[in-house]
Amino acid sequence: MASWSEYFVLRMFRLLRKLPLMKILRFGTSTEKFTDYFKGFEGVKAVRGIFGDDTDEILGKLKVGFIWFGYMAVDDEDGHLMVNSRYLENGDKTEIYLDVIHELCHVKQHLDGKELFDSRYDYVDSPTEVEAYRYTVIEAKRLGLSDKRILRYLQTEWMSDADLRRLVSNMGIDLQNVEK
Repeated sequence: MASWSEYFVLRMFRLLRKLPLMKILRFGTSTEKFTDYFKGFEGVKAVRGIFGDDTDEILGKLKVGFIWFGYMAVDDEDGHLMVNSRYLENGDKTEIYLDVIHELCHVKQHLDGKELFDSRYDYVDSPTEVEAYRYTVIEAKRLGLSDKRILRYLQTEWMSDADLRRLVSNMGIDLQNVEK
């Protein structure tokens, strides 16, 4: 059973996910070249799998903005990557890498004209999230992460245990195979 403070934080994250945060978070951010901060991603097989032959061009044009809240996201207006610099400095490097892969899937979705923040769906049911997480899980498995570690990666502050089970189910992962 979650404590009152854990429940409050969870509810706040859920509320914030439903607000037009990208417009709020965009305020006061500067954008820089993605390739100046994320070196070598143009050679990553998973990234080339996302963008194909256009990888170098897309990453060369992709901007990154530094934000004060959250972890990473993609701006739904122009498709640039938004990153919390504290997260880059202090976060788990494997999770940062997987988050970049996840967000680059969203960049591709944006370029393809997909609606990134479709309010008809809960976060864990959103087709764009399921697609990005599915691709990220494939990369996590390629890295050798255990199912248990991948499950821990997938769980976020704004996701309840029931939400996590729905996301995993939406991705076609059998929870029976995951050690508790």
